[in-house]
Amino acid sequence: MATFHHYGVPTTEKHENEIYLEEAKVHLTDSAAHPYGVEFLRFDADSPLPKEIQTQTHAGFMVDSVDEAIKGQKVILEPFNATDELRVAFIMDGGALIEVMETR
Repeated sequence: MATFHHYGVPTTEKHENEIYLEEAKVHLTDSAAHPYGVEFLRFDADSPLPKEIQTQTHAGFMVDSVDEAIKGQKVILEPFNATDELRVAFIMDGGALIEVMETR
């Protein structure tokens, strides 16, 4: 079962309290601190993340298993450990970019 978690929006604007993920070279905001669950993502010019993630909005969902959620899907970014507690992957479903996340 997938549960909506956040709406991710790429931006070039700097936001207060950004978190920096060094491996992905992306600055992001905490969607839990936004009244509508928006996560803003600001990418370094040399970010290794796929262009789809850097240029398209996405919906983020909590799932029981990332591996199960990506089966049979067009995977844009293979599963990885975003934090010590969170494992994520990105898929494309039709024209929709979707992030699936599980707690570890």
